[in-house]
Amino acid sequence: MIGLPMTVPATGLPARVRIHEVGARDGLQNEQTTVPTEVKAEFVRRLAAAGLTTIEATSFVHPKWVPQLADAEQLFPLLADVDAALPVLVPNERGLDRALALGATRIAVFGSATETFASRNLNRTVAESLAMFEPVVARARQGGAHVRGYLSMCFGDPWEGAVPVHQVVSVAKALLDLGCDELSLGDTIGVATPGHVQALLSALNEAGVATDRIGVHFHDTYGQALSNTLAALQHGVTTVDASAGGLGGCPYAKSATGNLATEDLVWMLDGLGIETGVDLAALTATSVWMAERLGRPSPSRTVRALSHKE
Repeated sequence: MIGLPMTVPATGLPARVRIHEVGARDGLQNEQTTVPTEVKAEFVRRLAAAGLTTIEATSFVHPKWVPQLADAEQLFPLLADVDAALPVLVPNERGLDRALALGATRIAVFGSATETFASRNLNRTVAESLAMFEPVVARARQGGAHVRGYLSMCFGDPWEGAVPVHQVVSVAKALLDLGCDELSLGDTIGVATPGHVQALLSALNEAGVATDRIGVHFHDTYGQALSNTLAALQHGVTTVDASAGGLGGCPYAKSATGNLATEDLVWMLDGLGIETGVDLAALTATSVWMAERLGRPSPSRTVRALSHKE
């Protein structure tokens, strides 16, 4: 729509936000049917062409756990010409070996702020998972790779309920102390609210974690993802995870619905005059294209609005 959204900046917000696109990994790993490798590669290429500069490509986990991403070795070489940073998720040293062998330069590990989710997702305690990540992070850093630490269940856990802020801060600091370059705070089941977001970010700052090392990853289970994102932006966060078309959830937490849709995020940021470098029309077309291949409409409200035909 011409001239919309109207740009009306708000005070106290960053001038630019880096979107960490997770649709090709976090989104597609939740699909019931396996998406062909060539379609995944084309999805990443289209996302990059739309202006996204960080696109999480795949996960080097055992096919038994995430069969939808069993083609990581076949997919990653197909992306060699993509002009974007292509982080990959690795669960352990074996996954790291596989990723480094293909030339990956951005690695992510996936931890939990709660014991129950650590047990269900990693089959380890929180402490044991951190011990598992230690050599992964060290070796990745030694090889010159950038390392991101994901932290799940930062705002609530389906089995444990409310998660104390100090507990999240403790595990977050432990991940950073291992050598992670940045930390992504995950609202895995989408229960966060803006005040909670601000409280956690403030507590991390008080514990010595700089805001520029923090990213946020919100799910829209209760319709709070954009509100929570705005709260994070007001605190100074400039890295926001989002998924094209709102794809994804969490295979180990059944109450987790889709990620924040990248289009919904870009619409809000465009209206606020915050630069992202993303072409919303091209991104929307990409999500419509992928939705057609998945055989269902995109859950993104912005995609629906911009692609609606009378």
